[in-house]
Amino acid sequence: MAAMSEQLAGIAQTQHPLVRRLLAANPGPFTYTGTQTYLVGNRDVAVIDPGPDLDGQVDAILRAIGDAPVRAIVCTHTHRDHSPAAAELKARTGAPIIGCAPLILDDSGPRADAAFDRSYTPDEAMRDGATIQGDGWTLEAIHTPGHTSNHICFALPEAQALFSGDHVMGWSTTVVSPPDGDMADYMESLERLIGREQDAVYYSAHGDPIDRPQRFVRGLAGHRRQREGQILRFLEKQPGAVPEMVSQMYVGVDPRLHGAAGLSVLAHLIDLETRGFVRHDDALWSLAA
Repeated sequence: MAAMSEQLAGIAQTQHPLVRRLLAANPGPFTYTGTQTYLVGNRDVAVIDPGPDLDGQVDAILRAIGDAPVRAIVCTHTHRDHSPAAAELKARTGAPIIGCAPLILDDSGPRADAAFDRSYTPDEAMRDGATIQGDGWTLEAIHTPGHTSNHICFALPEAQALFSGDHVMGWSTTVVSPPDGDMADYMESLERLIGREQDAVYYSAHGDPIDRPQRFVRGLAGHRRQREGQILRFLEKQPGAVPEMVSQMYVGVDPRLHGAAGLSVLAHLIDLETRGFVRHDDALWSLAA
């Protein structure tokens, strides 16, 4: 499999006989080298996460597809680096937009590149367990809320693969941003994926393919539990606000990511408050009495 350092924007790379990926030209602190679009199938194809609204993005997808008909345009969620190109791709191919539902809540985060795509209008919002089929391939919707409330992963049983979107990424932990992002939902979704022993590889929207994915996801869940423990230990010493916690818990992290880190800390605090461990007075958090 090609390393990310060898991947060029707009050039299709084969990951499996049924799977190719294309990198969008949108590198950044929240997208790594860029958002990856996946093409599933050969004689006919599904396009997973067609990507951002950039000049040449849809042209690159169509060059990679060639003469194969597009069976479906599939979106894992509606952050702006994933779904906006779906509308143009539909206009040029006639394929339906299928997958996640539109969102109602907004993201409160400082994430200009990943704000929600409010123009997203699917022809069909897939229920959990629903499938799309083509010539030699099947995609099954696996609802995985947490990163966003409408996030869906897609299993490809013919390749023992899962397209994990931003729920599980090959380069970084996932930001969970309230009010739409929910830490309790995210942890439950991780546990759901851990139980899917049939998945041998994850193809994420950012970063390299993930082998031994159940082990990887257990590590992610463990990391979240460690972060929760850090928050509780901080509050055992004194009440505090989210920026103070971030400055102590994210030492060495790119300062451009501190805003997003603060949102994940806030998501942990909201979950801990729901479970009765902490409380807050305006922006000041403390242990529950």
